[in-house]
Amino acid sequence: MSLTVPPHTAAPIPTVTREYHLPKVDGFHNLTLRRAPVRALKSKEVLVKVHAVSLQYRDLVVAKGQYPLGQKEDPVPCSDMAGEIIAVGDQVTKWSVGDRVCSNFSTEHIFGDPTEEIKLSGLGAPIDGVLTEYKILPAHALVTIPPHLSYVEASTLPCAALTAYNALMGPVPLKGGDTVLVLGTGGVSTFGLQFAAASGADVIVTSSSDSKLEVAAKLGAAHCINYKKTPNWEKEVLRVTHGRGVDHVIEVGGVGTLHKSIQSVRYGGFIHVIGFVAGVGTGDLGNLPALLLGKAVTLRGILIGSRTQFEDMNRLITARQIKPVINSIFEFEEARAAYEYLESQQHIGKVVIKVSKE
Repeated sequence: MSLTVPPHTAAPIPTVTREYHLPKVDGFHNLTLRRAPVRALKSKEVLVKVHAVSLQYRDLVVAKGQYPLGQKEDPVPCSDMAGEIIAVGDQVTKWSVGDRVCSNFSTEHIFGDPTEEIKLSGLGAPIDGVLTEYKILPAHALVTIPPHLSYVEASTLPCAALTAYNALMGPVPLKGGDTVLVLGTGGVSTFGLQFAAASGADVIVTSSSDSKLEVAAKLGAAHCINYKKTPNWEKEVLRVTHGRGVDHVIEVGGVGTLHKSIQSVRYGGFIHVIGFVAGVGTGDLGNLPALLLGKAVTLRGILIGSRTQFEDMNRLITARQIKPVINSIFEFEEARAAYEYLESQQHIGKVVIKVSKE
């Protein structure tokens, strides 16, 4: 059964989608696949056939009900998708059926700084996400997929890539000759490495795995530090920068690594706080103000980025023919296994769920 086809569609559009939900939030074992109706489009909306969805550390946190920015009950999870437009509302002029698109992470973040309203439009937590076969989205939230990327590759861009780009190209953009410290080899960190190297910066990468560091070196890292073998890695950072410290830190560890990041950064440098994979507890931050003041450090929280930044990023990706690092691809029915693999932290780069078989 299908709806009557309006003139803005090329073929009958579906009336039903399969989508995952989290009816309980004490772990991703609760992921439940359901059938749901596809409602009629509003005038300024589009219907996207989802081809691929990439996972974030955030998705694990949402599944446990621990997302610090708030989440709805029984959400459709995940924020990052790439797909094909199969229908458009009657007032949509920019997009056409067949266009290859991603949605911005926060559907209402078009430009400028985030706001409370923007924060509440984040896919996969405060509003339903994209782990579904078909997704209705506001037309203003979309960007065109870079031509050289597949749907699987493009699905990694909305959160991980844009977060790294916003960090490095924000109010004081990275420039050639700068030095960047990237913690780890997860999605955001790997994109940070690629963008920094593509922009002419020297990149230092930390990891607990020599094999992951070998991959980082192939992606352009100038210095690789195994923090298991070198627990005082901040001293090694200062050594390889001849005591100066780095200009930018992609800080994904949170409380567990922040003090070392401050010691690693140069006077007047920038620490971009992106995650908390090393722990979400309070930790010992009593001397944090003194440490920041003592080195005139800018500590900046990154809440993904705007659609206009997404468009700027895609121009860089296209110009330098940057290809996302894909670690593993799972089928739609294997979503729980994909979450489990992500949680194992065996990956470098991104874990992707292939939604469409076409």
